[in-house]
Amino acid sequence: MINLAELGRVFIVCGKTDMRRVIDSLAYIVKKSFNLDPFSGCVFLFCGSRRDRFKTLYWDGQGF
Repeated sequence: MINLAELGRVFIVCGKTDMRRVIDSLAYIVKKSFNLDPFSGCVFLFCGSRRDRFKTLYWDGQGF
């Protein structure tokens, strides 16, 4: 269970993201496009084109 009070920074990735992308692909976007570490414990929110769904990338120390 993720305790929301203990989460670090939250980044909202602007623009449309293909919701078919998998964890590795989203981590690559975070690293290459934004020069951030996907393993830092921060939360990354990706929005789909219809803007009614989100994907979250979060490293809890054991996995995404």
